[in-house]
This record gives sequence, C-alpha cells and structure tokens, in this order.
Amino acid sequence: MAEIEGTGRGGGGEGEDKKFFAQFVTEAGEVTGPQIEIPYDLTGRQLNGVINELLSKDKFEPYSFYINDQEIVGTLGESIKEHNISAETVVKIVYQPQATFRVIAVTRCTGTLAGHTEAILCVAFSPDCKRLITGSGDATLRVWDINTETPITTMKGHTNWVLCCAFSPDGKLAASGSMDKEARLWDPAKGQPAGKPLKGHTKWITNLSWEPIHLSKDGVSRRLVTASKDASLRIWDAVTSAVTLVLTGHTSSVTCVRWGGSGLIYSGSEDRTIKVWNPDKGILVRSLEGHAHWVNHIALNSDHVMRNAPANAKEAALSPKQRWYENAIGHELVERLVSASDDHTMYLWEPAVGKKPICRMTGHVQPINHVSFSPNGRLIASASFDKAIRIWNGITGKYIATLRGHVGAVYQVAWSSDSRLLVSASKDSTLKLWDVEQGSSTFGKLRVDLPGHADEVFAVDWSADGARVASGSKDCSLKLWRY
Repeated sequence: MAEIEGTGRGGGGEGEDKKFFAQFVTEAGEVTGPQIEIPYDLTGRQLNGVINELLSKDKFEPYSFYINDQEIVGTLGESIKEHNISAETVVKIVYQPQATFRVIAVTRCTGTLAGHTEAILCVAFSPDCKRLITGSGDATLRVWDINTETPITTMKGHTNWVLCCAFSPDGKLAASGSMDKEARLWDPAKGQPAGKPLKGHTKWITNLSWEPIHLSKDGVSRRLVTASKDASLRIWDAVTSAVTLVLTGHTSSVTCVRWGGSGLIYSGSEDRTIKVWNPDKGILVRSLEGHAHWVNHIALNSDHVMRNAPANAKEAALSPKQRWYENAIGHELVERLVSASDDHTMYLWEPAVGKKPICRMTGHVQPINHVSFSPNGRLIASASFDKAIRIWNGITGKYIATLRGHVGAVYQVAWSSDSRLLVSASKDSTLKLWDVEQGSSTFGKLRVDLPGHADEVFAVDWSADGARVASGSKDCSLKLWRY
C-alpha cells in the first residue's frame, strides 16, 4: 500500500490533487509500515482506516494523530500548512490509541456523606473503584462504600490532622500521613491498623507514594515512600513496618513525592529543587534546579497507570494497562515530570534522562497549588491561587488554554480516565467540570457548575471507571457526584 486515495475536497488548488509522503510512527518513535503517498485532503477519520489496515487489526480501533506534537483535527494539508512543512519532506505522523470508551460528565450530587467533624483534607478512590478513603483534620480516616454511599469503617490512631492518604496499588492496604509525624498502614476492609505505626520522621508527613505494583517482585504492594517537613524521605516495608532507607539531601521541607514507573523516586521541596533517587541503592541520582521558590507539587505522565495498575502478577501479565505501561512508558518512552511552584511557574522534565528541563511554563500570576497529567499523557492541567486552571501540551509544555470561572483559588484538579473531561475544586466552595477533549469545538469551555458544598473544597478525585467524582470540603462533608 504505497498510495492512498483522498476525498477530493482539498479546498481548491492547495489540496485537490496534491500528495506527499508520510511515515507512521508510534509515540516511542518506532516506524510502522512503509512510507506512503497520501493526499493532502485526507482527514483523521480516513487516517484511522489507514493505520488499522497497516496494523492488520481484526476489529477497528480509534487513534489520534499528531504532527509536531499537535493533533490533526482537520485535513492533513491544513496541518502541514500550519507547520510550514516542505513538500519534499517525509512527514512523520505520530499515532496514539484513543480511549475506546467515553466518560459521561457528572452533573449532580448523589450523596452527601457526614461523619468527619473537621475539614476533609484528602480523598482517594480504591483501584477497583468500589471504595473511597478520606482523611480529615479530626485525625481519623474513613472508608466508604461507593455503591451504597455508606460508611464502611472509621480508622483511628493518628493524633493530629491527616494530610495525605492512598490505597496501595493492589487495593489491600491503605496508607496515611499526619501532622503527628507518623505514617500509618491500615487494613481498609477491617478498619484496623496493618502493623505498627511508621515512626522516624521528626516533623509532619507531607506526602506519600506507593511503589508501582509492576516493580514488585511478587505482585504485592510492599514498599512505600513518605516525605516530611523534616527534609527527608523514608522508604518503608509495608509487611514489617520497618524503615528500609532514609533519603537525605534536601535542605528544607519535602512537599511532594512520586514513585515512578521506571523505578526512580522523585521529590519536590521548599529548597526549590526536585531530586531523583534510586530507591534500591538509596542514592541521589540527580538534582533538578530552576525554580526560584518552593516546589509545591509534582506529577508524572505515568501517574494514572501506576495508580490503577492490575491487582496481581497474573493479571498484570495480561492487562492492557500493564502492556501499555511496558510498551509506552517503561521501555520505549521517557517518563516525564512536571513541577509546580510558588514562583508562579512550572517546569517540564525528563528526570530519568538528565537535569536540563524541556521547557519553562509561564502564565500563572500567583502560586500554583496542583498539577496533573491527563491519563493519556498528552495534556497537563495546573491549578493556581490566581483562580485559573491552565492547560498545557504534555509533551512540549506549550501553553494551550486558560479555564476561567472560579472566583476563588483553585486547589486541585482531577481528570476523567478518557482524558476528555477535567474537574476542579476551589476555595469558592464549588467544583467545576470542563471540556478538554482535543479537537473539540467546546475545548476549554465550562461544561457543568457543581455547587453544593458550604465551604472551601480542598480535595477531589475521579474514579478510574469514570462513574463518580468525590469531593472533600472544609464543611466536613464528603460529596459524591454522578451523571
């Protein structure tokens, strides 16, 4: 197949009979098929037919196509003209599988769950989307049944605010970090501690992250890392409750930590650096510098896959998500990290490769609280005290759009698992749902306003199955939202 017929609607002399040579490549840069002569007036829909034929797909699968990291939304000729590509150049067309499902926008609150007596500071769905964990200023954690919208158990043990919480990737354990300087492990089914408190930090726990399950030798979530105001990180064995390594090198509070899919640990700090660690050897790999103020938050393009990984080694061997990770992130593509700072800027990095940033991202006019990659890694959303959310290209860091509508600081954002919708939580007591589907005429538009909380909304999460959004507020309530 060396030549493809077009639509014949090229728009006059520019595209009617004009053709060019193209080469399809994966996001990893691997060549797919031969170079093909393609008409200028070919559309994305027709490209889908071409790539499905090249890949010998028995069943049609949808793909997105990109030239120079920008999605083709019209004809190929329009994209080539926009990028000023020479007619003699073989055009590289990058293709990426689309989500084969569509998440429906949440529009209503289906449950307001009371129980906490102080502000809810963190919320997290379980990997199987059947349970939710919340942490509060009342020093407790609560586990909720999502289907019945009722409490399962209350987990007591901390003596101060619970600042962070997360289910293990296999869903069997939960971890929490508190102002009381301790991290704790829990059996969320029984509501009981799973081992001894994790003691050792001399100041409060700011953040924690579980080791991705595909890195575990036996398919069991065994290790986690905690970050602290004491400027250190500690790696713990979740089975024995023992500390296995202490990572020192930061000179001020560690604000955030991520255990990456490539096996490295990344930490951001008030010392203005992001540090890259080898968790097996306990050594500092490199330090990423550039921010002029505190690093408030970091995110990885693999976060969604890591959090919602398969539940066991056998499933991991067969899981499409696991195969996607191994092919797209683990071996062939470089893990990308975005950092957000009090200096109003963000940096995009390839931290496993080197210390030079891909780009500096400017536009916010106040400190940035939170940043998150879309599940497909193509977009980045940032939330700021300037009341705005900004959308960026997740590969180049290029600015795309500003989402305005909140009248207070934006604290957190969460993506739908198909990367087409974004929900934001704000000081103004509302959540807002935004359309961020690339190529859509409504991109960047407010889809739904979600009022209901009586005070600031500190935390938000979107379940991996797309069915529910959960929000936690200063009004002490947990709200669940559905379509």
